Amino acid sequence: QTKFVLKKALELGLKIIVIINKIDKKDALVKNSLHKIYDLFLELATHESQLEFPILYAIGRDGKAWKDFDFSKLAELTAAPADFTPIFEAVLKYIPQPESRDNEPLQMLVSTLDWDNYKGKYAIGRVTRGVVKPGMSVVLMSADGKQEKAVVEKVFVNQGLKRVETEVGVSGDIVSITGIKNTNIGDTVCDAATPEALPTIKIEEPTLAISIGPNTSPFLGKEGKFLTGRQILERIERELQTNVAMKFKIEDDGQYVLSGRGELHLSVFLETLRREGFELSVGKPRVITKIIDGVVMEPIEELTIDVENTHIGAIKSELGRRHGILISQEELTSESSRLVFEIATKGILGLRSVLLTLSKGTAVLSSMFSRYEKIGPAIPKLRKGAIVASHSGKAVPHGLLPAHEKGPVFVGPQTMVYQGMIVGLNGRDEDVEVNVCKEKQLTNNRSVGEEGITIPPPVDMSLEQYLGLLEDDELLEITPASLRLRKKILDPTLRRRTAARAV
Repeated sequence: QTKFVLKKALELGLKIIVIINKIDKKDALVKNSLHKIYDLFLELATHESQLEFPILYAIGRDGKAWKDFDFSKLAELTAAPADFTPIFEAVLKYIPQPESRDNEPLQMLVSTLDWDNYKGKYAIGRVTRGVVKPGMSVVLMSADGKQEKAVVEKVFVNQGLKRVETEVGVSGDIVSITGIKNTNIGDTVCDAATPEALPTIKIEEPTLAISIGPNTSPFLGKEGKFLTGRQILERIERELQTNVAMKFKIEDDGQYVLSGRGELHLSVFLETLRREGFELSVGKPRVITKIIDGVVMEPIEELTIDVENTHIGAIKSELGRRHGILISQEELTSESSRLVFEIATKGILGLRSVLLTLSKGTAVLSSMFSRYEKIGPAIPKLRKGAIVASHSGKAVPHGLLPAHEKGPVFVGPQTMVYQGMIVGLNGRDEDVEVNVCKEKQLTNNRSVGEEGITIPPPVDMSLEQYLGLLEDDELLEITPASLRLRKKILDPTLRRRTAARAV
């Protein structure tokens, strides 16, 4: 995130002030952080003048900042009264003072969007010149040059965390305006008499797509309140009003396809739908390819992993399986390192949960789109077969015991299951059916040493982890109360017949 934001700021020619915060922490590595900052600027700067920038030191929690800091006097300096004056002075000294351009024609670049059910879409941006008022006639200029007339309904400014209505927004103000329904990020709101567009903001293209639709399992309607395809479609359309990095289309077969900037981007939206009361099913994520000069290309990402040194071998081995290329490795502390890989987006699917397991929950990873390249080798199948419920009913310990012998299980005793639902992962490549509802047959014979059945607890996984497990013939059922993996075709006979025809 830091790298992405800094890159955009430098491309726009903005002045940068660097503040190193939390310098009072026991494990603060200030010199190390400075070296990384210089390396980052060397990588991203578009002009040599951008390599010179002021550096301040701060303890933000205590409201303290310094232009220079003598770490040999740490205790003495941190005991001083709260004072943010050095930061304010740096802003006044290094950030160009805005020129008053209130008398010029209106020009405002839409930088972000918001939405509420009462006022609709908010276009948010900085007024570059002119003023904007309620009732004012404007022209919206899109990135492709199209023009659309509109009338500003209301103008808001932010005061702290509150959005406050105002009668006028002047040049330099960051305002939120309503009444412009078809605006997108990168559009320019102009004076109606002299429309003139500002340079647009480039929105990164989606790299991952999933199919999404209403829940079709036997448990439909038991846990959610929004069940139909129409309700899902309306909610997606509302999301697209503000989430401009997300795309949506309806394919020829009527299937809904949602595209986003990676697994995390999509899973956050799906989790939001879940919490709002939707029931839906989604398919396996698939990478979005592009044809460039007649060649099919796939997205490549830069993956950064901070991990303890004891887990580096396991991390490298896993990335090697996924055809990741190690670009750099540097020491963060005596006990941890940072690994940077280049890897195809298809190799990142399901990676987060695997690395957290390998590192005992200590790895921190982030990725950023790098470029498109010719499609590389396929990723080997990373998951074994599934344990599929052969009968519907309530899972019981006696029925779950054979499932636990085959691999990790997702359900516990008393959990309701249905035929075709995936209740665990098989240790072998093929799928296996197990009747987890099978009760122990009662007889008159009793063993003196007979004991109760003890089974391990079920494996609990997040929505993102489940997405990483999906295969082509499977769906993830999402409801407010549950996450369930299932086969697309629930009937085992029909499923085997379909698989045989596909061979």
